[in-house]
Amino acid sequence: MSIASAALLLFLILDPLGNIPIFLGLLRNLPPQRQRIVLARELLIALGVLMAFLWCGKYALELMHLRQESVSIAGGIVLFLIGIRMIFPPPEGLMGEIPDGEPFIVPMAIPLVAGPSGMAAVILMGNKDPARLGDWSVALLIAWVATAAILFSATFLYRWLGQRALTAVERLMGMLLVAISVQMLLDGL
Repeated sequence: MSIASAALLLFLILDPLGNIPIFLGLLRNLPPQRQRIVLARELLIALGVLMAFLWCGKYALELMHLRQESVSIAGGIVLFLIGIRMIFPPPEGLMGEIPDGEPFIVPMAIPLVAGPSGMAAVILMGNKDPARLGDWSVALLIAWVATAAILFSATFLYRWLGQRALTAVERLMGMLLVAISVQMLLDGL
């Protein structure tokens, strides 16, 4: 897998376009300047978590006596469920009931950006080819920068595209995630 294809895969899993309405809803009660600070903080936390899973995931698997195939199958199942929820969202929304106040780590950093499927994907990348951890780090950084750029321009994109276009994009991303999850399951089997 090339750096570009790994970055594209991670970008799809991070799903910034599908997260725009959720992020806007979580940040709507904060002043605009505070929104940017909270968003930057949450994105940096998510990057740190994903990098930790990339670099230390192999050791965590060894510690828990898990094989790569188990993580691939589990990650595929979780990604499949997330993709299905994106295609057919429940009435209460993708994240369900969300507490009031300023978000901290949950739900913005984890699980919206650094979710279980993203963690599983970076563990698998690092475990399959540990000699290329630098390449996978670059791919993760590329996906993260693209995600950050989209989420920082969320208000503009929401006004420009509108709710219907973002819903259509979210459903399309859900279809892509379902396809990726099926491939992860097949690879695990």
